[in-house]
Amino acid sequence: MSLRHNTQKYISNCRRACAAPCRGGVARRPITLVMRALDYQTAFHLAPVGLVLSRERIIEDCNEQLCAIFGFERHALIGQSFEVLYPSLDEFERIGERIAALMTSQGSYGDDRIMKRADGELFWCHVTGRSLDLAAPHAAGVWTFEDLSSTRRVAIELTPREREIAAQLVTGKTSKQIGRALDISPRTVDIYRARLMRKYDTCNATELLQRLLGT
Repeated sequence: MSLRHNTQKYISNCRRACAAPCRGGVARRPITLVMRALDYQTAFHLAPVGLVLSRERIIEDCNEQLCAIFGFERHALIGQSFEVLYPSLDEFERIGERIAALMTSQGSYGDDRIMKRADGELFWCHVTGRSLDLAAPHAAGVWTFEDLSSTRRVAIELTPREREIAAQLVTGKTSKQIGRALDISPRTVDIYRARLMRKYDTCNATELLQRLLGT
């Protein structure tokens, strides 16, 4: 069972627990009482995905799974910028700009991207987040991180821009769509796609996508 499926199941089970129907004619406890009975601090730290509470892209709190994914002790992450989880400063800044734009319009953000563990290892990670204030998308947020390395490996050394192009390619976007998302020309996307094909020793875009996805 994939981590992403586990996440959906975890959230679904929590919702069902708070909205369970009456049984045997016994009235359901008020939702407020159920909510009080739950230990949300424990739920946060034992969740099967990495969880982070952030302010202005600073890690305010994180759970055990997040520390296990990235290989950090919790105390080493609290108060740190998200930059420590990115392969480069360029990626941290550029992705941050894209997050802000989408958060402002949608209130949430999600992608698959290459991130960095404490020991320097690069790996594919599924990231989702929600802003608590659309007018200030980085002011306060809740983020999830899922390690995809068991099915998708980073087998080739890539530049920061190549990693960004690769992350867009795995979503199935066209050169024009990728160019719009990264604020570069479709021609530039094609150039980087060709570089990736050479590095992965593939003959066409379909083969490249299969290599990136680990299929």
